[in-house]
Amino acid sequence: MKKISLLIICLLLCSCTKTISVSKESIIGGVVPTSSKLTLSMVGDALIHSPIYKSAYKDGIYDFSDLFTEVKSEFENSDLLYYNAETIIGGKELGYSGYPRFNTPKEFAEEMISLGFNIISRANNHTLDKGEAGLLNACNFWNKYPTVLTNGSACTKDERDIIKVHEKNGIRYSLLSYTTSTNGLRAKKDYYVNIYSDEQVYSDVLKVKDDADVIIVAMHWGNEYKSLPNNEQKRIAAYLSSIGVNIVIGTHPHVIQPIEWIDDTLVIYSLGNFVSGQSYENEYARRIGLLANVDIIKIETETEKKIIIDNLNTKLLYTYSNLKKYKIIPFSKIDNNILYNYNIYKDKYKKVVSYYMSGIIVE
Repeated sequence: MKKISLLIICLLLCSCTKTISVSKESIIGGVVPTSSKLTLSMVGDALIHSPIYKSAYKDGIYDFSDLFTEVKSEFENSDLLYYNAETIIGGKELGYSGYPRFNTPKEFAEEMISLGFNIISRANNHTLDKGEAGLLNACNFWNKYPTVLTNGSACTKDERDIIKVHEKNGIRYSLLSYTTSTNGLRAKKDYYVNIYSDEQVYSDVLKVKDDADVIIVAMHWGNEYKSLPNNEQKRIAAYLSSIGVNIVIGTHPHVIQPIEWIDDTLVIYSLGNFVSGQSYENEYARRIGLLANVDIIKIETETEKKIIIDNLNTKLLYTYSNLKKYKIIPFSKIDNNILYNYNIYKDKYKKVVSYYMSGIIVE
């Protein structure tokens, strides 16, 4: 028991990441803090172009399992797994489609759930691609999975207004999700997709801050294909930090952007694409994404509760394609036969990820 207590105190007082320590008085007074931990893993946009789902069609069914054979081991030790559902599950009856208005087979989302993905953002610039019918179909699909926490799109006002809080390993967590763009499409109901505003996010945070230990905000924002955040991303990130958000997860640029701390808020400006059919000649930036991992630690005494975001590390992922098959492959398994000059890309994205903060592990 003594060894465990000393380990907790060491973690609190000596960690080189963003931490808030339990008060010295509590420790001296003989109150031994208790500790709970969750491991959160995050990937970016699942952008399912038509060649991807067509390559998964076999013997009359869609089977996406081959897409993940090289990467699924990366998720085995994660308690929470996040991705952005960039393309909607709009229903077979509306016809599956790729760019510019997507509709993805439900089998893709089912495969993601089977891999353990249980935190999913649904607010993005393609949420309205198949109109009201597609959006309602998507809502009905996700509502079949109550253990999967989603946010950003709702079938009803009540569903929009009741923000869910889930619990695992003794830690309560909530997801809020917003987009700054809908590609010019307008929703018939304002609750069909969460459009970002300072006022809306403030109201939502107020609803959950006393119930959730950890508040995660998914932001679909920024300029496509730009490796640095724009001024509005920076402004929003600072605002989210100021109202007590713990983690901000960014998507939409389709390329990796940096990570930084704003006070005690971890901000990932863009994870890039998790899976994508985007590519122009030898431009691979849209096929390279980031897997980011953190430990969420809750330290409690009878009078205090502190949340620590610790052990940040990242891994580069690559969507390989020969147009007949697609595979997501970690850079640790890549050679020049899979991605020529992959080490050059690795060095490039190490610099991007660490642009605001040196020392981030990038594998």
